Amino acid sequence: MKPVYTFADLEAWETVTADERPPLRLAVLGDPVAHSFSPQMHNAALRASGLDVGYCRLHIQPEELSAALHLLPKKGFIGVNCTIPHKAGALAAMDEVDDHAQLAGGVNTIRISKEGQLQGFSTDGLGLERAVAEDLGVDLHDMRVLVLGAGGGAGHAVSMHCASAGVRFLVLVNRSMEKLHPVHEAISAIYPRELQLLQPWNDKALAKALDSSDLVINCSSLGMKPDDPSPIPASLIAPRHLLFDTIYTADRTPLMRAADAAGARSANGLSMLLYQGAISFEMWFQRHAPLEVMRKALFEQAHTRLSA
Repeated sequence: MKPVYTFADLEAWETVTADERPPLRLAVLGDPVAHSFSPQMHNAALRASGLDVGYCRLHIQPEELSAALHLLPKKGFIGVNCTIPHKAGALAAMDEVDDHAQLAGGVNTIRISKEGQLQGFSTDGLGLERAVAEDLGVDLHDMRVLVLGAGGGAGHAVSMHCASAGVRFLVLVNRSMEKLHPVHEAISAIYPRELQLLQPWNDKALAKALDSSDLVINCSSLGMKPDDPSPIPASLIAPRHLLFDTIYTADRTPLMRAADAAGARSANGLSMLLYQGAISFEMWFQRHAPLEVMRKALFEQAHTRLSA
């Protein structure tokens, strides 16, 4: 299997993958996509479940997305995952979408029906909810939540899920207020409780918002690079705060290190990715995912990437 396939490869899929065993019928689509941990996790699950199917990476550029998605049924695909920057674009190309995808404003899991229909789902919110329960030991709907980077794709999905879960209080933070307006409008239609938009994003405003928050969820890109600053300084974090960083890595992110310095509990996005993957597997195959097999493969890959 190649580390990454391209749109040109997809167009000639029968030839390009003729010698691949098992046949490649699942993939993650992104731009970029070489960093994705999904193939290791899903291929371990497929082997453990005795399914003669392989999962790969497809590097698809935004202008190729619609054509690529409509090629998938013709190339024998069962389904795919979509990552940055394709979630919103994929939503527009679906034949059917579930309520979670509609609320999230994007699709990260696609199932291809026997008739070749593209069925879109969002597992971001459900993955987050299960990860928060496992890693931090709390029920999302009991929390007062502050979402950092709420205007982006993952931030939109997480914010909408928090609203639909009925969290006790919700604060949305984003560098660009313009990107927050559509999220705010969509949430206001379904969320009966208090909703705040934080502007500007600075220490004074964050300190005030943190006073009335229990759980902070980072959906911004701050922390993807090891030398990034924490999106919240340690001096603003109290020991009572819970911090969840959607960035997935085996290392501690800058936000997690700030939490450590403040004596607060935190977790990163590895468990969220695990549960998103498990939900996708169950949608594709209508059977329970081998969760512990997937967990082992995912965490091994994360540690391998960290030590490389």
